Parts: sequence; structure tokens; C-alpha cells
Amino acid sequence: MKLVDPILQELEREAVTTRRVLECVPEGQLGWKPHEKSMSLGTLALHMANIPGNISRLASSEGLDGPPNFALAEATSTAQILEALDTSLADARTILGAMDDERAMGMWSMSKDGKTIMSMPRIAVLRNILLNHWYHHRGQMTVYLRLLGVPLPSVYGPSADENPFG
Repeated sequence: MKLVDPILQELEREAVTTRRVLECVPEGQLGWKPHEKSMSLGTLALHMANIPGNISRLASSEGLDGPPNFALAEATSTAQILEALDTSLADARTILGAMDDERAMGMWSMSKDGKTIMSMPRIAVLRNILLNHWYHHRGQMTVYLRLLGVPLPSVYGPSADENPFG
């Protein structure tokens, strides 16, 4: 088994739950924000959908000189969000599936003006910036949806609206 295989397995398991959360995004509320400094619902949803492919591409690179500039677009429909998720997951599977152990353990760094800001093995980038970052935004999304009165699917256990054990 390659070092990246558990990451891919977790990505597959979590993609099912992430899709269920994104399917709940109401199209008529895509521009809604819980606070003026917050991302809109549509921007957050599209960002979540694009994380697997974007971060897999980032982790497979040699590193960055300066922080990444991922343009955060506003989604126009739930269908667009789910299509972006499908494309992003397919890209992540391809990129990560091709990553051997030597590459996974190789150092990835971000620098600015020649000064290293962050440096870690690529496998740590995948754990921290792909998966943990994805889960952070999924939790954020469930708060947005709850504030909008949208029934929430089960994530890791029962929600107030869905009990997979009941």
C-alpha cells in the first residue's frame, strides 16, 4: 500500500458526506451571508467543491512563492456546485493516485520573497490543507444551512433532522 492510499480512502468516504451537505444548498440563497465579513453561501459551497482538486494540484507541485491565489467564485446553481465537486474529486483521484511514496514524503514549501513561510512533507499538506481544511468548511457550511432553516443531513452521527441509527 502506498502512503497516499489512506488519504484517498478517507477522501472517498468523506466525499459522500460532503456531497450530501452540498445537495442541501438552496439555490435561492446562494448570495446569502451570515455576516458582512463572511463568504456567501454560494462562494463557500463552490470553494468546498473545488478543494480536493485544487489542493491535490497544489501538493503535487514543487511549492509556491507566495500564497496561492484561488479565485473564489460565486456559484450560480446547486448543479454547478455538484458538477464542480465531481470534477474536483476526479482530479484529486488522478493526481494522488499517481503520487508515489518518495513524492508523498518529499518536502513542499511556500515562501514569500525568498523566506520560507511553511514547509512540510506533501503527505502532511494532504492531511492538513486538503482534508482538515475541507472538514472545517463543511462544518462552517452546516452552520450556514442551520441559520437558513435547512434540514441537515447526518455527518458523523445524528443531526437534529436526520438519525441514521433510528
